[in-house]
Amino acid sequence: MTTTLTLDKAGRVVLPKPVRDELQLRAGDALELESSEDRIVLRPQRGGLGLRKKQGIWVFSTGEPISAEATDETLRQIRREREQNFRGSSAAHTRRRKKIR
Repeated sequence: MTTTLTLDKAGRVVLPKPVRDELQLRAGDALELESSEDRIVLRPQRGGLGLRKKQGIWVFSTGEPISAEATDETLRQIRREREQNFRGSSAAHTRRRKKIR
């Protein structure tokens, strides 16, 4: 597609809707800008991780829903790791106190 775009007073341009639709661009999507001599190239920034900022919070999106079972298991695993780290720190602290006495 070839078209002419006009800059507004703030230096902004509007991408035509067919281009946004074709590239699946939405408000808030990031574009990478490359300029050289008399060319400007815009590319959608598509991170492989699917991280996107939504209402000020980083959100991970795979494009597929995550099951409740997978979420529950992940939470259980994180809690187990935290408990082990806490117990490990607590046990090390107790050993150090015994050595000092």
